[in-house]
Amino acid sequence: MTEVLKLDGLTLTLEQLEQIALGAPVRLDEQAQERMNASRALVERIAQGDQPVYGINTGFGALAETPVERSDLARLQRNLVVSHAVGVGQPLETEATRALMALRANVLARGVSGVRVQVVERLIELLNRQIHPHIPSKGSVGASGDLAPLAHLAMGIIGEGKGRQANGPWRPMTELLDEAGLAPIELQAKEGLGLTNGTQAMLAVGSMVLLQAERLADLADVTGACSLEGLRGTNVPFDELIMNARPHAGQTESARRLRALLRDSDIMASHKDCGRVQDPYCLRCMPQVHGATRGALEHVRSVLEVELNSATDNPLIFAEEGRSISGGNFHGQPLALALDYLAIATAELANIAERRIEQLVNPALSGLPAFLTPHPGLNSGLMITQVTAAALINENKVLCHPASVDSIPSSANREDHVSMGMTSANKAVSVINNVGRVLGIELMTACQAIEFHQPLNASPGVQAAYETVREVVEPLAEDRALSEDLEAMDLLLRSGLVRRRAHAAAGL
Repeated sequence: MTEVLKLDGLTLTLEQLEQIALGAPVRLDEQAQERMNASRALVERIAQGDQPVYGINTGFGALAETPVERSDLARLQRNLVVSHAVGVGQPLETEATRALMALRANVLARGVSGVRVQVVERLIELLNRQIHPHIPSKGSVGASGDLAPLAHLAMGIIGEGKGRQANGPWRPMTELLDEAGLAPIELQAKEGLGLTNGTQAMLAVGSMVLLQAERLADLADVTGACSLEGLRGTNVPFDELIMNARPHAGQTESARRLRALLRDSDIMASHKDCGRVQDPYCLRCMPQVHGATRGALEHVRSVLEVELNSATDNPLIFAEEGRSISGGNFHGQPLALALDYLAIATAELANIAERRIEQLVNPALSGLPAFLTPHPGLNSGLMITQVTAAALINENKVLCHPASVDSIPSSANREDHVSMGMTSANKAVSVINNVGRVLGIELMTACQAIEFHQPLNASPGVQAAYETVREVVEPLAEDRALSEDLEAMDLLLRSGLVRRRAHAAAGL
C-alpha cells in the first residue's frame, strides 16, 4: 500500500517531493490546519478593518496604494488570478506540475499565508485524484515569484482554464471538477495572492532536475569506468593517498566509487606492465572533474532543501504577533543562482565524457580499430556518435549562460530587480537531458570497445554495466542506423538499471 505523505510546511524533503510527483497520495497535517486557521482569522479581521494592507484590501504591484472596497475583496482575488495567467509555451510535464501543486500546498500549510484550509485541501484533492491544471512553462521572471505559472495553478482551483486527468487529453477544468464532484472555490481576501506569490514553479522544476543530475553524477562514474576499461587505462590515479592529499568531499567520493567499479578487472591486469606512463586527463582526472560537479550539486541541494519549507508569499501573516508584514521572500535569486550553477556543473559531466568518446573512437589515441568497427573503411562504425555528442555539448554551452545575471524591471518599475529563476530552471532541464544522452553515447561506445578485449572480462562493476547495455543494444559488427540505439540507451539510463546493477556488482 502506498504511503500517504504528510504536508505540514516544515518537514518536506526532496525525496518525498519526488514520490508525490510520481503519484504518491498526500494529506494535510492537523497542526498545520490549526496554524492556518489562526492566520486566517487575522486576515479576516484585517479585511473588515479600514487600515490598508497590501493585497488584502489594496491593489497589487504598482497599484499597492489603490484601495479596494470591502464588497469587492473576493472579486479582487479572482481578478488577480485571471489577469496573471499569461504563461506561454509548452506546459510543465506531469511530474513537475504535481511537484508544483505539492509545494504550493506545503507553503500554505506553514500557516503564515492567511488562506483558508479548504484551499489547501482542494490542492490535495486534485493531487490525489490526479487532476492537473495546464501550467505553461514560460512567463515568469522570478519576482514576485513565479506569478504566471502559479496563476495558472490557481485557475484550476477556481474552475477556469484547462487541465487533464493523469496524462489524458486537455479539457476545461470545469468538466474535470464536475466529474469529480467538486465545485470551483470562490477565493476570499488574500487567497489569490497567497496562491500566486512565491517560487514554487522554479523550485518544482529545479527539484526534479537536481535529483536527475545527482543520479547522472553517479552514472558518470560508471560510464567513465567503462571507458577506462575500453581504453586499457589504470585505476592508480584514484588511490586514496592522492585523494587524501586534496580532500574535497566530491572528489573523494568519486574516487571511491571508481576504485570499487574497477576492482578485479582481467582487462586491467592484462596490461599492468605496459609502457604507458599516464592516461589522458579525461580518464586520470575523473575524480577531480566528476567530484567538482558533486560538490556543486550538494550546494544546490542545500539551497533547495531550505526553500522546500519556506514561506515565500507576501504579505506574511503572523497570528501570534498579530501582524501582517510585507517583505520580499518571493524573490527567486537564491534559486536562480543555484539552478544556473546546477546547469553549469552538470554540463561538465558531458564535456569530459565527450573527450573519452573521442579517445575511444580515434585509432591514433585508442590503439583499437578505427571508430570501433571490425572493418573500418567499408564501415564508419561509431564515427558520427562523437559528432552527435559534440552537437549536444555545443547546445549546452549556449544554455549554460546564467539567466540570473539578467534583470528586466516590471510592474511600472515597482518590481525593479527580478531573478529570472524560472528561465534558469527551464534551461537546466534541457542541459541535464543533453548530459544524459551524452553519457548514453559514451556507455554504448565504451561497451563496443570492450568487445575487442574479449575473452577477457572487465571488472564486475563494468561487466554488469556492459551486460545490461547488451540487453538493448547489440555489438556493432556492420554499419546500421544508430538513432534507435541511442534512444534505447537514453531510456535505459533514465530507468536507472545500469547504475543500480553496476553499483550492486561493485558493492556500492
